[in-house]
Amino acid sequence: MATKKKPSLKITPPFGYGEVVPLQKTDRVLLPAPRSTPDFCRSINALALSFTEFNTAARDYPIVFTSADGGKTYAPVIVLGLADEQNLFVDAAGEWDVATYLPAFVRRYPFCISRLQLKGGQRSERVVCIASSYLDPRGMPLFDAAAKPTPQWQEAERLLQEYENDLDTTAQMCALFGDLDLFSPFTFQVMQDDAPSLTLQGMHRIDEDKLKALKPGKHKTLVTRGLMGKIYAHIHSLENFARLYRRAVERARVTGNTKPK
Repeated sequence: MATKKKPSLKITPPFGYGEVVPLQKTDRVLLPAPRSTPDFCRSINALALSFTEFNTAARDYPIVFTSADGGKTYAPVIVLGLADEQNLFVDAAGEWDVATYLPAFVRRYPFCISRLQLKGGQRSERVVCIASSYLDPRGMPLFDAAAKPTPQWQEAERLLQEYENDLDTTAQMCALFGDLDLFSPFTFQVMQDDAPSLTLQGMHRIDEDKLKALKPGKHKTLVTRGLMGKIYAHIHSLENFARLYRRAVERARVTGNTKPK
């Protein structure tokens, strides 16, 4: 008699996590120090941003929108560098600049919430996971002998849930912007001797002309849903490209390169 195989379970990790596994109450975890920077942050030039982070992140970073499916969906990211694998906010020791906002994507590490996927389709259940490299018998327990969460885990779990809810709101916001046809592609270009010396492409912004052309009812929708503030935080944040370039110039000076890259 043939035996029925169990469905193949797949968990897709967030960018930079490596292998992730469901978190168990009996696990011991090597908890990172506050504001410590995961290794993957040292070689990225953009990072995902969520809804409630817009206003704070706009003080330090350019906020742009990207699309991985030809414009069907969009997602906001902060720009961290002007070249591939360049994060200008991480110092020589590999730590994030303490004078700038540390994104929630980084603060939640090594934990995440993943959707369960079975071969043949995605399930709606979500499960708390952890980067497997942080599991260690010498680590800290997240639950006490009575299976009650420790203060450290309560704080981490709250951040996880808030961030997960925020990602859903972010997706809804971007879907509305897309439905209203507010996105336009743009490039960031540095000119030297009347010729471009550096160009960043693949970015989208909220087009202010399209925004102004919206009918009053559509404007009201953006206002009542609290999205106008996010739009203008994004628009004003684009001025940070100049600050980002100055960081690149300073990094090139310190490392002895002839020009920022």
